Amino acid sequence: MESYEVRREDIDPTRNEVSQPASTDENTDRGNWTGKLDFILSGLGFAIGLGNVWRFPYLCYRNGGGAFLIPYVIMLACAGLPLFFMELSFGQFASLGPITIWNVSPIFKGVGYAMVVVSALVCIYYNVIIAWALYYLFASFTNVLPWTLCNQWWNTDQCGKTFGVNGTNVTLGVNGTNSTDFTRVSASHEFWTHKVLQLSSGIDKMGTVRWDLALCLLLAWVIVGACLIKGVKSSGKVVYFTATFPFVVLIILFFRGVTLEGAERGIRFYIIPEWSRLSESKVWGDAAIQIFYSLGLAFGSLATLSSYNKFHNNVMRDALIIAVGNCCTSIFSGFVIFSIIGHMSFMLDVPVDKVADEGPGLAFVAYPEAISLLPISTLWAILFFLMLLTLGLDSQFAMMETVITAVIDEYPEYLRPKKSIVVLGLCVIGYLLALPQTTNAGMYWLQLLDWYSAGFSLMVISLCLVIAIQYVYGMKRFCKDIKTMLGFEPPIYFKVCWVAITPALLLFILIFNLVQFNPVTYGDYEYPNWAEIMGLLMGLSSCLLIPIVAVIQVCRQKGSLLERIKAAARPSRDWGPALEDHRQEMLKVYAGKYGVEAPLTLIDTPNKGGDLPPDYTTATTLPRNDINVPYSVANGLPVTTKL
Repeated sequence: MESYEVRREDIDPTRNEVSQPASTDENTDRGNWTGKLDFILSGLGFAIGLGNVWRFPYLCYRNGGGAFLIPYVIMLACAGLPLFFMELSFGQFASLGPITIWNVSPIFKGVGYAMVVVSALVCIYYNVIIAWALYYLFASFTNVLPWTLCNQWWNTDQCGKTFGVNGTNVTLGVNGTNSTDFTRVSASHEFWTHKVLQLSSGIDKMGTVRWDLALCLLLAWVIVGACLIKGVKSSGKVVYFTATFPFVVLIILFFRGVTLEGAERGIRFYIIPEWSRLSESKVWGDAAIQIFYSLGLAFGSLATLSSYNKFHNNVMRDALIIAVGNCCTSIFSGFVIFSIIGHMSFMLDVPVDKVADEGPGLAFVAYPEAISLLPISTLWAILFFLMLLTLGLDSQFAMMETVITAVIDEYPEYLRPKKSIVVLGLCVIGYLLALPQTTNAGMYWLQLLDWYSAGFSLMVISLCLVIAIQYVYGMKRFCKDIKTMLGFEPPIYFKVCWVAITPALLLFILIFNLVQFNPVTYGDYEYPNWAEIMGLLMGLSSCLLIPIVAVIQVCRQKGSLLERIKAAARPSRDWGPALEDHRQEMLKVYAGKYGVEAPLTLIDTPNKGGDLPPDYTTATTLPRNDINVPYSVANGLPVTTKL
């Protein structure tokens, strides 16, 4: 029997942290972030995505302007931040991917599979949006922006351009005459619909692959693959540009936007509160959903990114920085967007609410048209679409890393040495699956994926995540695990949220989504029944994995049904920190509950302790200050610790 000595000074009962944590904590098998900023920037890049620019401002003005910020901040404090911190801590503690990490409770391993499926589905269409940004970026390198023209082959007779003439606005048709007998269609809308998308009449009218879009999509996947080929060592450096460049552009556009004529129209529309709207449940529901999507919860990406942290990294500090930074960016983006939309409203002499839009309609129609009204429009167009590109790439990096890490961590001995091949293979598969979205019906397919792949399923996954960690594994255990990493337990605020407030809010969001559910549409187009069914099945596919895998895990156990369920819910023998030094630190933290005088014996014994780590129990036959605390170590051999 092997034994070793632990000095009493290593554990100081008067302090709230484990003394002398390991200063060098490199995981040579998986690798770690090279520096602390690598993780923070990667987290910011993942959380701050296209939705911050094209969804939050729209939701804000639609739900009472500045009044919307009240439920938004409340939802951040009560649900967003607690879930964000929990998922980051979960990944950092175990240093595992989103599937293998469920050694914590194998009966919930289906949650990990569901996370990977959702991330994979989103990756397929998200890179198509990046391809559109690349298309517009290339199209911007010209003296006259192509979406300002009305005399091109893609234009119709309804196309019109707006010019300022002596302070008035004149709408001109394709022949240059003043047009009042038909509805004007903006040149940017026709460029988007008839040139970029060449949109067909329905999802069943596939047409042909648009090779210019297919090549942009190929370039997008090449960029993603090249940046992820070396794992976090390569992507951790790329984010120094991709995560910071959008802030530079937003600041430039802000100062340019607020100096434009009519900018105050948009800003007033954005921030003036309608307090009466706070009594509407939809406002609170929209705030909760926006926080949920904006922070990237339940995709598995947060746990994946934090799994490459060093064990003693202050993950609570990082969670606060990233979550608060993300929300502040959303609010700031609103000022940028609506200052320019206000100018556009002034130039077109139409109300702001007739100009404001969300999603692709804002990014690829309204905003390009607004840019065309600015001096030196080519420069602003290049900066804007570079910003969209970098915003999209950061999120795509994180979601693809989730899929890659999940695959490799399941079969590390075979796949880890061949990571480059795995990355290449997954990128090729992603490109082929996304090709239908470059056809004439591509926009309909993208909308279908966007509508169903990461909606209802994310709520179910999050609720299962909270139940598994805070109720099945146990809140006390989880807090002890955090203490092992940080040297202190999380504040009472997080504990209360995890066990009560956050689950209740998740249930509210889930019910709200079901009540507010509407079939997918694109503009005035209504999808056929077979497409609706396909979308629903796609959305349910990730959720169904949770009970299916749970049944498989229960069937693998022995004993009665109840005994099988308990065994499948119990942490496996492999659960715990990746490195043995940190496993021993965890032992000290748990043992500290019983006093530093207690001799500890580490043996393989079934778990009977409520808030103790896996396979811990207490013996009642020992002397008063002696407690037998068995624990499964990595090699399964018994070790005696003398305090």
